[in-house]
Amino acid sequence: MADAIAIYIVSSDQLQEQHSDSTTWCQVSGFAGKAGTLCIVPDATGNISKVLVGKPEQIDTWTLADLPKTLPTGTYQLADNFSAAVATKLYLGWHLGSYSFDRYKLTKASKISKLHPPENADVAYVKATTEATYLVRDLVTTPSNNMGPEQLEEVARNLADTHEAKMSVIAGGDLVIENYPMIYAVGKASTRAPRLIDLRWGNENAPQVTLVGKGVCFDSGGLDIKSAVGMKLMKKDMGGAAQVLGLAQMIMSLKLPIHLRVLVAAVENSIAGNALRPLDILTSRKGTTVEVGNTDAEGRLVLADALWEASSEEPDLLIDCATLTGAARVALGTEVPAFFCNDSQTTTALLTSGQALDDPLWNLPLHQPYRSMLDSAAADMNNIASGSYGGAITAALFLQEFIQPDLSWIHVDLMAYNLRSLPGRPEGGDAMGMRALFDLIKQKFAS
Repeated sequence: MADAIAIYIVSSDQLQEQHSDSTTWCQVSGFAGKAGTLCIVPDATGNISKVLVGKPEQIDTWTLADLPKTLPTGTYQLADNFSAAVATKLYLGWHLGSYSFDRYKLTKASKISKLHPPENADVAYVKATTEATYLVRDLVTTPSNNMGPEQLEEVARNLADTHEAKMSVIAGGDLVIENYPMIYAVGKASTRAPRLIDLRWGNENAPQVTLVGKGVCFDSGGLDIKSAVGMKLMKKDMGGAAQVLGLAQMIMSLKLPIHLRVLVAAVENSIAGNALRPLDILTSRKGTTVEVGNTDAEGRLVLADALWEASSEEPDLLIDCATLTGAARVALGTEVPAFFCNDSQTTTALLTSGQALDDPLWNLPLHQPYRSMLDSAAADMNNIASGSYGGAITAALFLQEFIQPDLSWIHVDLMAYNLRSLPGRPEGGDAMGMRALFDLIKQKFAS
């Protein structure tokens, strides 16, 4: 592109060898090719001649992700050619770094610099991934007064309409009639009716992938009420639902040859006279009875009904995503999702995809001896463990009770929210592990 400004990614050695004409300017600017730094080099007229970016040990998705908002507004292009994988990463990172959430601001984000598609980049993948990530970010960051169960349904319906998918919804008291009693029990205290959103797309004769998302649009904790600090970020408790909707959008946009089903259990965990109580006993869709040891462990209850329904069709791969436990955050921090899997080959493949795409997840064990910690004297099981340790594992073991034994299953326990801004990952809602999950599905069923 003739009028685009060239960007060079350079090490200190390359700076000396290839950009000696800019040596003086770089010295004055303090630029030495260090990763995370850049130098805007002017021409004789004072306009931008080129941009030099410090080269990291390994170029990744985030190498250029700060530039859309830090460079002067304009159009840029990469001066060098890269492999398809690296070019795609750089182009994606630029787009993810262009995101702003300004829905509620009178002053909207200023113009963002553009990057001409690099040679070899997979433009279709970048477009689909960017749109899906923006969707997840928007959904999670939107406050709960504008993102309840009915709004999640509307988003899913828009996706279904766009991609010619089929969709059905079971809401309110119909959940009891249709035998989703735990979804109803968690959401019945809210003025916004709970619902199960069910979306289907693709060839029914193709391999089936089913995605299940926890859509707790706000979590007060119920009668076991959270503290003010603990409740503050609970608009993000539908992050698992947001992520499976984003993943579904990627799958449908890029037309993976699968039969896709998406189940979202959308509720609000509120407090009222008819709210779920501690030590209530619920009968699940499976028929298993569950004693409610804590009303703030509601996510696993709504997931259980949805997972048992998902299992009934014996899909080739079953994935659930949920902002399920603080214990996973204690173990891995807020930026690395935990995942559990009952299939060693799938576990290895997902770890590999995450590392390759700069979208890491980490595997925690389904340690079966901990299952006894969920035993109940009054029911088949409790929704919380008898001890305070290993909470992410015991939550996963609870969910495993609602998975058919022979199914390949992944459970992702994610934060879905950036507490700090990093290149390409602003503070606020975010997809975490979504690109890795897409790559896994593609490798298993579309390679």
